[in-house]
Amino acid sequence: MKYFGTDGIRQSADSFTLNFIMSIVEGLVDYSSDNIKVLIAGDTRESTEWLLTDLETALETFGIEYSNAGVLPTPAINYCFYKMGFDFAIDVTASHNPYTDNGIKIFERGDNGGQKLSQKGCEIIESKIKSQKTYTPIVPSLRESLHKEALDLYKEHLLDYIGECNFKGFKIGLDCANGATSIINKEIFEQLGAKVKLIHSNAKYNTKINENCGSTHLQSLQKLVADNSLDFGIAFDGDGDRCMLINEIGEEVDGDQILAILAEHLKIKTIATTVMVNQGLLNWTKKKGINVEITAVGDANVKAAMDENHIKLGGEQSGHIILPGEPTGDGMLTSLMITKVLSEKNKSLGELTSNITRFPQVIVNLPATSEQKKALSTKESVKKILLEYDQKLRFSSGRLLVRPSGTEPLIRITMWGNDEDEITDLANRLKDALIDCLR
Repeated sequence: MKYFGTDGIRQSADSFTLNFIMSIVEGLVDYSSDNIKVLIAGDTRESTEWLLTDLETALETFGIEYSNAGVLPTPAINYCFYKMGFDFAIDVTASHNPYTDNGIKIFERGDNGGQKLSQKGCEIIESKIKSQKTYTPIVPSLRESLHKEALDLYKEHLLDYIGECNFKGFKIGLDCANGATSIINKEIFEQLGAKVKLIHSNAKYNTKINENCGSTHLQSLQKLVADNSLDFGIAFDGDGDRCMLINEIGEEVDGDQILAILAEHLKIKTIATTVMVNQGLLNWTKKKGINVEITAVGDANVKAAMDENHIKLGGEQSGHIILPGEPTGDGMLTSLMITKVLSEKNKSLGELTSNITRFPQVIVNLPATSEQKKALSTKESVKKILLEYDQKLRFSSGRLLVRPSGTEPLIRITMWGNDEDEITDLANRLKDALIDCLR
């Protein structure tokens, strides 16, 4: 599909014209039954504010009952629309992308909670976008906000899920990525007794979301932990569906290690993760007798494997962790659960991850058009280059994964191996070779 990627629609914010938004809503109407109710909300990027306004206009134009919950983390939107009796949620976010991008995620009701819109629904909306017509908008005369009610409901869910615990004595750094978790994380951690140091916590619509901060830029959190002698740090992404950690000595703790901590604590014998998994986690699970289901990249693929194989815990190296009973990744819930594990075991984060050896891994991004992405699997000269480098890595017990990003105009080159300098050099050489071949 042209518009729907691995996580909804994501593109330049300026591409979301009112007409484009109208066609999305018309597609949702065609997919759904009559008399539906829709909850809309989103992250803190400046374009989210006017996109939510355009969504209100589109929903009003098609006669759909709706409410606006303002700024909320993605997992909160997914949880609240279901609990509040809505049929769909439209989440305006581009996750970890820069503020110049934005996106649309749509959730619908499933058997046990909210779930991402079905393939059929995506295809119907995609068709409407491609053949979009000129609409006559009807501007709403009354705008209803359910922000406080939804936020309170989400807070209640977080506290109920983690159960009784006490974070007293912990000194924690939080990097909110100037994103959606800025509205909630300090309050929750302090309510449970922790002392909190905040950075990048602009909860208003802004242009600084994800800019050199959050789960994809950990340097400022590492400095915060070191400068303040904190026990650990937590970095969220723009929409709050994932988190990464920094231990007491400034080392990164990623989604693979978080999965290991939680699997051991919850005594889970099978986990689901993606092809991006580090060999260190696979070695650890083998020692522990834990089975691993490997999926394609994307939390939707992880969730599908979990549902199909009755797996309780899954996630991605990037910090998307899907906890038992949860429909999607939740950075806030994951960070609270890890803090609870630390409090119960009375160990540092470094101690909890000391037996999980991470093997060298390098990711190099190559800017690419849609046509260049397709050439990865269709152009013979490209396939020949990929085979050559794959064989080089296999000779030294390494691994290669080259894939088009489903959320950004990039081709991602990932290499694993025993020598970081060697695979860094190989990854950059492969990037140069692909640039020449894809011209």
